[in-house]
Amino acid sequence: MSVIDKVALIRWDGDAILAARTRGREAYYLPGGKPEPGESRLDALVREAAEELAVAVDPATAVRVGTVDAPAHGRAGAIVRMHCYTAESSGTPRPAGEIADVRWIGPADRHLLSPAALAAVEVLRGPSTPG
Repeated sequence: MSVIDKVALIRWDGDAILAARTRGREAYYLPGGKPEPGESRLDALVREAAEELAVAVDPATAVRVGTVDAPAHGRAGAIVRMHCYTAESSGTPRPAGEIADVRWIGPADRHLLSPAALAAVEVLRGPSTPG
């Protein structure tokens, strides 16, 4: 079984979490991605937020809030290990790069999330906690 190591930016607005959908995909993911060779997780978080959301993350404010393991969406036999961070950022999140859509997903729409994104929500917020 392969493990895909990723970082994710966690942004809450009340009971909704910020999620992004890549072009050609149906599921929504938490913004972030894989560190490049030699790149720290924090550097990857800053880079991925800029590439996917057109926001500037302040690395001095980044706090690791947890790590989740979940089946990789659309990749049988693979696990996503997602290192989740909160951080202050400047700019309004909008689709950039490979991202087709950015939206806030609340409890009623959690079925739209990828397994790893859903696992992160459940670990960080609770499976049925509305806010």
